[in-house]
Amino acid sequence: MPTLDDYKGLTPAWCPGCGNFAILKIFKETMVELGIEPHRLTVVSGIGQAPKLPHYIKCNTFNGLHGRTLPVATGIRLTNHEMHVIAVAGDGDCYGEGGNHLIHAMRRNINVKLFVHDNQIYGLTKGQASPTSMEGMQTKTQPFGVLSEQLNPMAMAVALDCSFVARSFAGDGEHLKGMMKEAINHKGFALLDILQPCVTFNKINTYEWYRQRVYHLRTEYNPEDRVEAFKMALEWGEKIPIGIIYKNNRPSLEERVPVIKDKPLVKQSFDISKLETTLKEFY
Repeated sequence: MPTLDDYKGLTPAWCPGCGNFAILKIFKETMVELGIEPHRLTVVSGIGQAPKLPHYIKCNTFNGLHGRTLPVATGIRLTNHEMHVIAVAGDGDCYGEGGNHLIHAMRRNINVKLFVHDNQIYGLTKGQASPTSMEGMQTKTQPFGVLSEQLNPMAMAVALDCSFVARSFAGDGEHLKGMMKEAINHKGFALLDILQPCVTFNKINTYEWYRQRVYHLRTEYNPEDRVEAFKMALEWGEKIPIGIIYKNNRPSLEERVPVIKDKPLVKQSFDISKLETTLKEFY
């Protein structure tokens, strides 16, 4: 069984009090409690404060371009669908630059888990508005306030029939751990939006702001009811629900690709002569 020491990476370079610290701690604890060994896990990220997370854990990692996390994660998963693949992104990185990739990852239902550190601001580039910044919020680059409507990633995901849609809060460690476990154990693409205060650049959506608003979904709530899930996803403001908003059991992409359905691509025999023959057709 793995231990926390097995996942120990570099020392984090986030601002003191950043919600990313709690997410990192819970992430490592979750991997250990699920018995996932570091060599069986690949964490993919792009650019931003949240995507620094792979630097601070010891496992297979890929740190790539801003907003391009999911194409890489998809390729890794299709090559070896016995590997746990988790994509880590920020709200700007994923919902902004990477929005197109997110839509199609949900549509394809690739068995990748996406953990979005949603602090409602661009932290790495010093505080301009992100897609989830609230309308009217003033920033360095929006002195008259944010003019665009706030993106609702939960409602978008339910509308696109994403097979697992959940939200949690970095200030509620046990709940966050539970949501990470649920996402990892789910068969299919999973979106976990994590409300994560940025203590430096977002002075509105603070720990206290979230604590006054977040509440756990009631036990009798049925996340498989898509109509009710969409209503729940629209709830934002004085009350913010956290938990599994929506889930379904549609087949994953890996199950529908004939050549990898029974055996991962990396474990299949490879005849180099056939590749040479194919390449000659393009000469």
